[in-house]
Amino acid sequence: MNTAKERLLKIIEEIPEQEVNKILDFAEYLKAKKAKSLSEDLTKASESSIDFWNNDIDDEVWKDV
Repeated sequence: MNTAKERLLKIIEEIPEQEVNKILDFAEYLKAKKAKSLSEDLTKASESSIDFWNNDIDDEVWKDV
């Protein structure tokens, strides 16, 4: 079976080193983009959590604690 990773490795083996650096740059860009997306998703999730706890009823219940 010829997976995408196997095909990519074969291409990398066949091209000049300076071209490999371009592939590496692009792969690192994709990895950073994914990490940024995950970070943004976690931020959105935490913000929605804060909204749940930020309400007048809980403020009244916990004001004397």
